[in-house]
Amino acid sequence: MKQVHRWQRIVILSLLCVSVFAPMVLFPSTLKILTSAGRKEFIEDLASTKYRSDSLRLNAIEQETGKDLKEPKLVVFKERDFDSVVSHRSVENNDSEQSENTGEAVNLLERNETNHERKEDKILQITNSVQKEKSNQKAVRHNQNVQHQSQRVTDGRVKLMRDQVIRAKAYLAFTPPGSNSHFVKELRTRIKEVERAVGEATRDSDLPRSALQKMRSMEVLLSKASHIFPDCSAMATKLRAMTNNAEEQIRAQKSQESFLLQLAGRTTPKGFHCLSMRLTSEYFSIQPEERQFPNQQKLHDPNHHHYAVFSDNVLACAVVINSTVSFAMEPEKIVFHVVTDSLNLPAISMWFLLNPPGKATIQVKSVNNFEWLSSKYNSTMEQKSHYPRYTSLLNHLRFYMPEVFPALNKIVFLDDDVVVQKDLSKLWSLDMKGKVNGAVETCQKSEASFQPMDMLINFSDPFVAKRFDVNACTWAFGMNLFDLNEWRRQNLTSLYQKYLKLGLKRPLWKAGSLPLGWVTFYNQTVSLDKKWHVLGLGYESGVKQADIEGAAVIHYNGIKKPWLDIAVSDYKGYWSKHMKFEHPYLQQCNIHE
Repeated sequence: MKQVHRWQRIVILSLLCVSVFAPMVLFPSTLKILTSAGRKEFIEDLASTKYRSDSLRLNAIEQETGKDLKEPKLVVFKERDFDSVVSHRSVENNDSEQSENTGEAVNLLERNETNHERKEDKILQITNSVQKEKSNQKAVRHNQNVQHQSQRVTDGRVKLMRDQVIRAKAYLAFTPPGSNSHFVKELRTRIKEVERAVGEATRDSDLPRSALQKMRSMEVLLSKASHIFPDCSAMATKLRAMTNNAEEQIRAQKSQESFLLQLAGRTTPKGFHCLSMRLTSEYFSIQPEERQFPNQQKLHDPNHHHYAVFSDNVLACAVVINSTVSFAMEPEKIVFHVVTDSLNLPAISMWFLLNPPGKATIQVKSVNNFEWLSSKYNSTMEQKSHYPRYTSLLNHLRFYMPEVFPALNKIVFLDDDVVVQKDLSKLWSLDMKGKVNGAVETCQKSEASFQPMDMLINFSDPFVAKRFDVNACTWAFGMNLFDLNEWRRQNLTSLYQKYLKLGLKRPLWKAGSLPLGWVTFYNQTVSLDKKWHVLGLGYESGVKQADIEGAAVIHYNGIKKPWLDIAVSDYKGYWSKHMKFEHPYLQQCNIHE
């Protein structure tokens, strides 16, 4: 029985072997085709499976918070600029075009020239000229790239990091309110890190060492955010809204800055109040005979050089007088007439009693002593402006100089915010050409002091348009030479009073003495050389240092006076060097440089 089962198994196995190997022997070519086709289908199935898994993974990236994702490699720009690469490629392209043009020129010569020597000479000349042109263009482009790169490399990273913060805040605005996901937390953290790293930096050299790493981390996060928020139109709308909001904030800040600057410019520093009080107390503690200045017999002598300063500022008057005397070739011929108000008369008088101006003569008077002035000056003008400095008697007293100094023939008027840097004695020998006022013109558009007539005068009014030329050259108050005899002869003070009253009735000119001076001395002003008077030091005017140092008088016209904390630091030193900051009263009142 066992033998029978064994033979049955052998027969079955034999049949199976025949069924497997018979097709391989009988149909080998058909089997080969089927095998290759099956293999191809299998590979295609694998490829499709891999593609589907990749697409599923990409979709998952857009939905996940980025916790377990691998960060992409970030390309960070070093201290160089793409422009150099682009320009280098453009140079190469131009070089290739020029080489093609050179080849065409050579071929043309080869076709047209019959003489072989002439052909070679011309080819050589063209090749040399093209090479020269190429080298020149390369040198020019290289210099331009170096200059451009040096200008932009100093603050490239700072600008990039600030831009990163703006983009990050835009992405943060897209997140739902109250969202506390991992991405939002990371975005807020990166914003704080970059803002802390940039701080108040304006150049790359101001950044800390860790700034580069923070910039890289922020760029990686922004790359993730671009996948999470791919809607460009929504991003553009949000950025426009953020830009508009930022512009509104800037306008508000500028308005506030302007108001604060005006307020600071009209406010007297605390130390100045202290100094005035100490000087006033000292003045009334001395005997009346000790309050007299020496050499008072020179006050009415027309053969001396007379200067007028109208001010209520002790230190401003001190700098004007100290600087004038220090550069004078003949200080004994100088006579200063200081006119102030009754409140500051004791303080200014005491300062010059304690600090006499060398060999020069000084007189200090109060504007309230001119009894005739109150009847001539329209007091209602003080109610027409919010700026008392423009409407004060001291500011308009300059139009009454023939009455203030009846015995003098000529006088030089100096504002209290000027500094004298050279000897002014040559002014007295200048030819006035029959004019009343000698001043520096301010009608050149290329200069910082440029002021057109219609800037302060209303030429839309028929009265103004009929009498004055809008293109007439303007001039500056601050350092003026006045011929008082000619002034009296033409009775210009009455003309000033006429224009003053007309300006109170309707808006003909802005508040202040300058537009009234332009119309009062219209066609009565002789132009002085620019070096006599340089303006623009009371604001960021960009006056060249060479012009300042070469000027006889520099003027701090503007709101940023040199004795204020808001003064322009680059210009303040020209004023400070004429002030005695070591004086005990200045030390006690905490007035320092």
